Amino acid sequence: MTSTSTSPPAAAGSPRQDAAPLLAVHDVTKTFPGKRGRTAPVRAVDGVRFEVAAGETLGLVGESGCGKTTTGRMIVRLLEPTSGSITFGGRDISHLGPRELRPLRRHLQMVFQDPYSSLNPRQTVARIISDPLLVQGSSAADARCRAAELMELVGLIPEHLDRYPHEFSGGQAQRIGIARALATRPRLIIADEPVSALDVSVQAQIVNLMERLRNELGLAYLFIAHDLSVVKRVCDRVAVMYLGRIVEIGPKHQVYTAPAHPYTRALLSAVPLPDPVAERTRERITLLGEPSPSSQLRSSRGDPGRPAAPPPGCTFHPRCPKAQARCRTEAPVLTDTVPATGRRVACHFPEPA
Repeated sequence: MTSTSTSPPAAAGSPRQDAAPLLAVHDVTKTFPGKRGRTAPVRAVDGVRFEVAAGETLGLVGESGCGKTTTGRMIVRLLEPTSGSITFGGRDISHLGPRELRPLRRHLQMVFQDPYSSLNPRQTVARIISDPLLVQGSSAADARCRAAELMELVGLIPEHLDRYPHEFSGGQAQRIGIARALATRPRLIIADEPVSALDVSVQAQIVNLMERLRNELGLAYLFIAHDLSVVKRVCDRVAVMYLGRIVEIGPKHQVYTAPAHPYTRALLSAVPLPDPVAERTRERITLLGEPSPSSQLRSSRGDPGRPAAPPPGCTFHPRCPKAQARCRTEAPVLTDTVPATGRRVACHFPEPA
């Protein structure tokens, strides 16, 4: 069977902090044009910067519409970045053509949110998993052999290779999507909300599977999600995104125990706790424009903002309970707060680390 050589992976589950990052995203932007002059251009991603080390899982979190999925799709070049650079394995892939990208795609794969819409209903599972290998030049026999191995690796029965996607449950279909992403032995997987469309019990199974594959294969993940409980479970570091910008990034334990940005604090305060007593007594941070805990009436202030018309200065200031005059005119820069750990915050008045 044809094999693909890759650089040696990091030790199981432990990113190599002393090495150059596997992925480096630097000041990447994405602007979508307006519709025939009737609407303004939409700046979906605005100067995003982060890195992913070999063997590391970075969580990218934020509200729906903040630009998480657009960022992931630019990294795998399903969308073209408007500006900035994306470096993978030490090579700038931002503007490579299809022919130059082809040999690199085997190292960089994506798992999509909806397993059914990402699998061709007219193809068998064998063909779905084999296609990436066939594109890379493997023979049909070698590709089918690899597909059978992958079915077993992700917890499915190899004898079901000739079935179609509709014959599988949602969790099983997502396992097929993961198998397809693993076919070419990638180094980095962009997981775009891979469990959000699944039942809670199935979510746990898929998360456990992804953790096991990371440890066994030395994978790195960019794990895009809005469920902070899942991110806390699987990620080493967390990047928080708001209206196309990274507002806070750092090691998981620091971000979760001592969030520095008001938006991060609000997100974490909304995560349900399994302890009813702790849930009732903890502080709930209410952003401007949201209903307060004691009322269902929405505040007259606090426009969440739109990518087509972002507020001036700090884009979060219309909703921020700490906003001051400076926030309305001056955009904060993502700045190191604890340099030795890579903790960075984009806020004029962050909480102490």
